[in-house]
Amino acid sequence: MGTEPPSRVKLVLAFATIYVLWGSTYLAIRIAVDTLPPFLMAGLRFLFAGAALYALGVRTGAPRPTGRQWRNAALASVPLFVMGNGGVTWAQQAVPSGAAALVVATLPAWLLLLDWGYGGRRGPRAVEVLGIGLGLGGVAALSAPGGINPVGTAVLVVASIAWAVGSLFNRYADLPKSPVRTSGAQMLCGSVFMVAIGLALGEADRVNVSAVSAASVASWAYLVAVAVVALPAYNWLLTATSPALVGTYAFVNPVVAVLLGWLFADEALTGRTGVAAALVVLGVVLLVWPRKKGPPPEVTAETP
Repeated sequence: MGTEPPSRVKLVLAFATIYVLWGSTYLAIRIAVDTLPPFLMAGLRFLFAGAALYALGVRTGAPRPTGRQWRNAALASVPLFVMGNGGVTWAQQAVPSGAAALVVATLPAWLLLLDWGYGGRRGPRAVEVLGIGLGLGGVAALSAPGGINPVGTAVLVVASIAWAVGSLFNRYADLPKSPVRTSGAQMLCGSVFMVAIGLALGEADRVNVSAVSAASVASWAYLVAVAVVALPAYNWLLTATSPALVGTYAFVNPVVAVLLGWLFADEALTGRTGVAAALVVLGVVLLVWPRKKGPPPEVTAETP
């Protein structure tokens, strides 16, 4: 007998998880950093989430990482979590959540550019060049004079490039075969670095317990839960349906983030934001949409 196809309900729930939960993390980060320092908040988030995922890997019987794999996990955690997530978290002190999501949505473009330059991938197709141009045009529209904070935008761009570097490192490095073990190990290593950076920047002295809002604490707890829940859903979808269909989260997430920011954080939906969103989303669609010639470009499973 053949393997039974996954139930429609399970597929819908899994897609809702990577569409809505991952898209909502930008708003949650924005609320969390209102009264919590960015690196300590993010570091403690991944400490708890990484411990939970690592424990899950132990429970499923996945082999423990070797010393070499722990070293590679620590190396990957720097671009993925310290520079990637840490940069996004820091930038959202000044950049609205929806705009931050739009800048980060250019990630597939950086993945392709780096893979062409260093990963042995063949030269770009015309449609991919167009997709990259549209995505970067959207970022330019957001950050033009009168737009979002230019320093925050630059940090978000660097964070996206760092994510791409870490994702490509993950592709070629010796890491545990279990994605749960790998993610848990990388989150744990990244959390150590992020907490250390936060302490070095004096963030502990800036924490005023009486001034920390319940909304920030709730957002932090929500971010921990999303980090634990969304990754297994993503990995399951990769085995249950086509990777190209799963990759559509890359252009759904920024739309979700923009709408949530407008609904719950009073973030303005200006004409500039609309143009930028259209350019970025269309660019990402051109980059990740399946084509007949060759496999679709790989998108990262990392989340804000």
